[in-house]
Amino acid sequence: MAMKRLRSRALPLLVTIIVAVFAGGLWVEHWQVYDYFRLRNYNPSSRVVQLADDTTLNNSTRRLFYVNHPELDDKSTFTEHCLQSEKTIVLGCFVPGQGIYIYNVTDSRLQGIVQVTAAHETLHAAYQRLSGREKQRVDDLINQAYKQVDDQRIRATVEDYRKNGADVTNELHSILGTEVRNLPPELEQYYKRYFTDRGKIVSYSEHYEAVFSARKVKIAKADKRLTELKSQIDTTNVDLDAQSAQLKATKSQLEALAQSKQYQTYNAAVPDYNASVRSFNSTVKSVQDMIDEYNALVKERNDAVVEEGQLIKAIDSRPSTVPTE
Repeated sequence: MAMKRLRSRALPLLVTIIVAVFAGGLWVEHWQVYDYFRLRNYNPSSRVVQLADDTTLNNSTRRLFYVNHPELDDKSTFTEHCLQSEKTIVLGCFVPGQGIYIYNVTDSRLQGIVQVTAAHETLHAAYQRLSGREKQRVDDLINQAYKQVDDQRIRATVEDYRKNGADVTNELHSILGTEVRNLPPELEQYYKRYFTDRGKIVSYSEHYEAVFSARKVKIAKADKRLTELKSQIDTTNVDLDAQSAQLKATKSQLEALAQSKQYQTYNAAVPDYNASVRSFNSTVKSVQDMIDEYNALVKERNDAVVEEGQLIKAIDSRPSTVPTE
C-alpha cells in the first residue's frame, strides 16, 4: 500500500516535470526555428556589421542583432517604422516580429549616438527572449540598481516612460546596460552575456551627452552672468546720472567764481572738481567695458542656443509638418 501511494503521488509530479521540460524545449526550439528562417539568405550591410563591431556584441548577441534585420533609416522611412508622439523624440525602436530600426543621425558632433541606440534596441530584443524565471531575476536586479542611479537626465527619461505607460523595467534593462557605467556586480555579470566591453558603449553615451550638456551649461552660465552684468550696468548708470548732475552743478559754481574773479576760491576748488571728473570718466569706461562684455556674451550665448538647436534638430526624427494650401 505504501508503494502504491508513493507512485500515485510521484506520477503527477513526474508528468509536471516532463511537461515543463517539454515546454521549455519548445520555447528554445521556437526561437531557433525563427532565427533560422530570419537569417536564411540575410546578408547584413557593412554599416550594420560595423555597428555590431562598435557595440562589442558577442557572437550570440550579434546573431540576435542580425535576426532583427537592423535598418538605419532617414526621417521619412523611420517614422513609418517607429510610432512616436509629437512631443517625444525617438531614436530607435524594436518591433517584435519585424526588426530593429535606428534613426540615422549624421551630425559628426553626436558620434556614438547611433551605436548606443543599436545596443539599446538589441537589449529590448534580448529581454523579450528571457524565460519567465530569468526575467523575474533580472527585473529584481534592474529595479535594485535603479535605486542607486542619481543621474537626473536618466531619471527624468524613465519618468517620461512611466507617464506614457511604457514597460519601465524593459526600458531600464536597455538604459542601464548602455548608459550607466557603474552597476552592481551581479547585474554587470548579466550584461556580459551580450557585450564583450559594455564600457565602450557607455563611453559613446557619455560623449554625446557631454555635447548636449556643454551647451546647456554654457547657456546657463551666460544667463547668470548676463543678469549680473545688467544689474551692475543699471546700478552704475544710476550713480553716473547722480554724479553727472553733481559735476554740472559744481562746474556752474566754478564758472560763477571765475566770473566774479574769486580766483583763490576757484583755484582751491578746481583739484577736487578735476578728481571727480576723472572718477566719473573712469566709471563711464567701466560701464562701457561691461556693456562690451554683455554684448559679446549675448553673442556667445545665442551661438550656443543655435548649436543646441542644431543638435536637437539632428536627432529629431519626428515628421515635419506639411503646410496647408
